[in-house]
Amino acid sequence: MPLTLPDRLPAIDLLKQENIFVMDTSRATSQDIRPLKIVILNLMPLKITTETDLIRVLSNSPLQLEVSFMKIKSHTSKNTPVEHMKAFYRDFELMRNEKFDGMIITGAPVEHLDFEEVTYWDEMRDIIDWAHTHVTSTLYICWAAQAGLYYRYGVPKYPLSSKMFGIFAQKPLDPQLPIFRGFDDVFFMPHSRHTEIHRADIDAVPELTTIAESEEAGVSIVMARGGREFYITGHLEYSPMTLDTEYRRDLAKGLPIDMPQHYYRADTPSLGPVVTWRAHANLLFTNWLNYYVYQETPYNIESIH
Repeated sequence: MPLTLPDRLPAIDLLKQENIFVMDTSRATSQDIRPLKIVILNLMPLKITTETDLIRVLSNSPLQLEVSFMKIKSHTSKNTPVEHMKAFYRDFELMRNEKFDGMIITGAPVEHLDFEEVTYWDEMRDIIDWAHTHVTSTLYICWAAQAGLYYRYGVPKYPLSSKMFGIFAQKPLDPQLPIFRGFDDVFFMPHSRHTEIHRADIDAVPELTTIAESEEAGVSIVMARGGREFYITGHLEYSPMTLDTEYRRDLAKGLPIDMPQHYYRADTPSLGPVVTWRAHANLLFTNWLNYYVYQETPYNIESIH
């Protein structure tokens, strides 16, 4: 089954060029089936890029998905056209009374700030509380993972001496979990962050379980509430060239940035990246949709609590 997306969303044409099957709302209305309702809170500056990345990894599921986009009312995006935001995004306040089968909350470029210093922190807390009772399963990615762990469970973040930047090997700690069904003993995940969480802080909270970690990058996936919450510290959704774009952007700005680790062929940017994470990225998102959303969500979506 394809994804059902808002008519005219730019990601539709971009992904059709990659031979990915997507379906706009007009066509979907003729199908007599209840699709899974997925909402994405997109906190990244380049909204269209992030939309495309996430839709790409969601598209491999055989389930029909109806994707909506949520935005923070207390923050105005400076890098995405106003027309795009008005056409495809709704404020949280307008969605507060709705329920969703699944939710994805992205990272945000605010790692250098304490959580309480983030201008939209109060609204972020409201959304995290809302997701607890209005969504069957939520994926928190990168900064959102740290924010959710801090707000719900008191887990702090710590500054890194240098940016965790590159592709790092991860090990599933409980391979029998459905989220890892079909995984190899080792999988790879892109990371791009200036802060980290510590395993000891996770282990001190009975409600939390570290389910994947890396010798180099530390804790990578934490699970809570039997899979109703996943906290992912990296970016499995990244496209092949995302780290390259970030690296060249920071170089052009004169910012201190090391070359992404384990990314370029022969550690040479001109040779391009070796893509090692996409298969497991597709598998993780498909497993999440199947085992933690579709298999767990009630047919009557209003029964979610």
